[in-house]
Amino acid sequence: MTYLSDDSPWVFLVLTCILGGGAAFLAGRGLAGSWKPFWRIFFYMVLLAAYATVLHRYTGQRDVLVEALTVYLSRSQAAARPAVPRESVAILYNEDAPHPPSNRCALGKFIAAGASMGMRVEILRRDEMHRLHEFGGLFIRDTTNVDHYTFEFARRAAAEGLVVIDDPESILKCTNKVFLQELLDCHGVATPRSLVVHKRNAALVAPTLGLPCVLKQPDSAFSLGVFKVDTRAALDDALGALFAHSDLLIAQEWLPTRFDWRVGVLDRRPVYVCKYFMAPGHWQVVKHERERRIEGSTQTLRVDEAPAAVVETAVRAASLIGDGLYGVDIKEAGGRCFVMEVNDNPNIDAGNEDAVEGDALYREILGVFRRRIRQTSRLPVP
Repeated sequence: MTYLSDDSPWVFLVLTCILGGGAAFLAGRGLAGSWKPFWRIFFYMVLLAAYATVLHRYTGQRDVLVEALTVYLSRSQAAARPAVPRESVAILYNEDAPHPPSNRCALGKFIAAGASMGMRVEILRRDEMHRLHEFGGLFIRDTTNVDHYTFEFARRAAAEGLVVIDDPESILKCTNKVFLQELLDCHGVATPRSLVVHKRNAALVAPTLGLPCVLKQPDSAFSLGVFKVDTRAALDDALGALFAHSDLLIAQEWLPTRFDWRVGVLDRRPVYVCKYFMAPGHWQVVKHERERRIEGSTQTLRVDEAPAAVVETAVRAASLIGDGLYGVDIKEAGGRCFVMEVNDNPNIDAGNEDAVEGDALYREILGVFRRRIRQTSRLPVP
């Protein structure tokens, strides 16, 4: 900034000619326009001369002024934003949620695993968004949706530079079954024969897929919003009810199996594999009744015990979404693997998904948070 030194012609031009001259012109115009006594102009000119003199004098001391201002602003910012522990993770959890993706025991295991790794892991409630700046990462353990508070948390945390699982983009992709179907089809990932249905092509569902078939709402989850129809009359009734809520639906061929494979994928790597068996006497993993929810049993395997084709298909499908944490549902039929869904926010319950890996599963997930927090903070990663 040498162009603002005391002996610089720019000082004379800016301070005297532009600022001083401009002020004098405005003062004179104001006096003339309001018909003030002429003698008052001498009083205003004395003030302007004093102002210009002060500016000239302190321009030479600009380095002192800039330094003082920088120190002040730095202290203000430090007071406004306290230092964030470099390896701290908030787990967003709603104890009132009807179907949380992790049970209380699993949450305790996450906290214990974090402590063993030297990380601070803490439960964050839905009314504590203002505390996000206290953490380096956000792990969402409540059912996500775009029109849900979890999505607002994910967006805010991402905007503040936190490592977020599930990130906003993954939530957008996974909670829209129509988008997901188009994405898998575009990349040649095998799915059951499917049709994106709207009112103009609804008559093609039965001829294309046969009956029975399955209808899905775009935002279906936890076996809710998914319907099996066996007859043409049932199909017409279901389409009419679903079109009242959405202009687009997914229709899929009926693939009956005793269980669905669930492969947990984190950072584009498989971390657990389960068999989710159908609920007793039902065609889905979860059977919803009026006052209760019945789930089929879960069998957890080592990753290397599962068929290689199942694991490879799951990783490929999840990688189309991103590098977060996903649960990929796969059916085996006729010697082939078919991707049913890629879910963000997959279940990690103590006693189910951790049955093989135990506490190592919790350390694996938190280890990804730690590595990414260090990378975003430009800290050394071991």
